[in-house]
Amino acid sequence: MNVLAALAVLGLLIVIHEAGHFLAATTQGIRVDGFSIGFGPALIKRQRKGVTYALRALPLGGFVSFPDDDENSEIAADDPDLLRNRPITQRALVICAGVIANLLLAWLVLIGQAVIVGLPSQPDPGVLIVAVQPGEAAAASGLAAGDHILSVDGNELGRGQEAVQSLVDQIKGSPGSTLQLDRVRSGNRSQLTLTPEDNDGNGRVGAQLQANITGRTRPANSPVEAFNHADSQFISLLTRTVKGYAGLVTNFKETAQQVSGPVKIVEMGAQLTSQGSSGLVLFAALLSINLAVLNALPLPLLDGGQLLLLLIEGVRGQPIPERIQLAFMQSGFLLLVGLSVVLIVRDTTQLSVVQQLIGH
Repeated sequence: MNVLAALAVLGLLIVIHEAGHFLAATTQGIRVDGFSIGFGPALIKRQRKGVTYALRALPLGGFVSFPDDDENSEIAADDPDLLRNRPITQRALVICAGVIANLLLAWLVLIGQAVIVGLPSQPDPGVLIVAVQPGEAAAASGLAAGDHILSVDGNELGRGQEAVQSLVDQIKGSPGSTLQLDRVRSGNRSQLTLTPEDNDGNGRVGAQLQANITGRTRPANSPVEAFNHADSQFISLLTRTVKGYAGLVTNFKETAQQVSGPVKIVEMGAQLTSQGSSGLVLFAALLSINLAVLNALPLPLLDGGQLLLLLIEGVRGQPIPERIQLAFMQSGFLLLVGLSVVLIVRDTTQLSVVQQLIGH
């Protein structure tokens, strides 16, 4: 059920992102002829009011299509309601609407939890291991997803994000040194040793960490407290996400190993969902913010890449030649599909059930 919940959240966020583009176009009277979730052949297709709605075979995203891209379209090329014939500001709004929709959804989810469900209770002591990479130091020590680390070398980690940062700092500061961990697994407490690998002077263990949140909540004392809590959480998640993507530029070697594909995302979502409603809300908000930041990157096929082309057009005073735009987008599609396949294969082989089959 946790896996199904994680899949449902992932699918909903993609729909919301594409709905942002769709609504931004239709509310401005811009012609739209397709709304698709996924890529490739259509599994389900329905047409309504001139728009074809489709669920496609590769659930790696989605897209809104416009008559501008259809060579066989019967609409006149100078039709003022075609996207390409609208002012740059209106086209930019359509491009940015998906990112805005995901950011708004993340904020609304956090607000909804704070107002309707309540504020999460104080996290339990320690740090949750969300995922472990096979072949890395964490896996070699015996750590696994779902473990809770309470102390390092006899020193309690504390609670919340401070506990996570404390463990990260101790790991980074101990390359090649042995750390004594106090672990809880399935209610049983035990000790194990962990030796971070030396990664350019910093310790690395190959594990993803999360505050040890619980499913318990308490009512907010006032609407102000609920909104302040949601705002603080939203800003924290957004800041950490932006820093994470910035690390791909400033520290690609280490950060690239932490990039996750759809399989790993669902696995981590299931792990967080198992902690109750607070974990599910955190997963939905974090994933929605990640989709927003990812799509804002100035890369081919992503919203940021299309916005970059639009900005160049604004500076030049005329559209970029279609052959250049097409080459830019096609290269992005090949890159996206290729990277997705690599990540799916890698993350699938790292699942514990697959590892057990390989071991046998």
